[in-house]
Amino acid sequence: MESRAKHTLRVLRAQSGDRQALDDLLREVQGPLFRCIRAITAQRELAEDVLQDVLVILCRQLVWLREPRLFRAWSYRIASREALRRLGRERRVPLTEVGALERLPGVALPDPVRRDLAARLPALVAELTPACRPVLALHYLEELTLPEVADILGLPLGTVKSRLAYGLRLLRGRLQLGPPSGAAPQNPVNKE
Repeated sequence: MESRAKHTLRVLRAQSGDRQALDDLLREVQGPLFRCIRAITAQRELAEDVLQDVLVILCRQLVWLREPRLFRAWSYRIASREALRRLGRERRVPLTEVGALERLPGVALPDPVRRDLAARLPALVAELTPACRPVLALHYLEELTLPEVADILGLPLGTVKSRLAYGLRLLRGRLQLGPPSGAAPQNPVNKE
């Protein structure tokens, strides 16, 4: 991992017109931003379109970034807002990629269970609120801290924590493999 000082210097060089530094910055951030946008939109083609728009925005607005050390958080904020704006405009209900479950930390399931959950995951995530999806994606898939997620989304930390807890509670309820033996099936959506 590159030192913060070198990264900040690259941002400063890009702000002063160094095209190679700008290319390096965009190349460095492109993959993580695509994963973030894809997690929010869960549609590859839409995510690719949004990423292109985000990279153009980054190029145009980089000179206005006052704190070069905050480039990463700033770029995630732009990407998540653009993805949510585009979803709202197109009124699409996103589905997630099947492999997202396996990227969550601590998920180690036997193969038959993993296949079953992977098959159900797109429908489960599609049922989460649009407010929960970016919080879960940024925190678990991009491994950002909750304060970083709050800063990126422009939300109070308490709101981010509550959206994370709500989203996880919904996912846990929906990921249950079935009711305990002898218990009646429950619908976790109707409990809240």
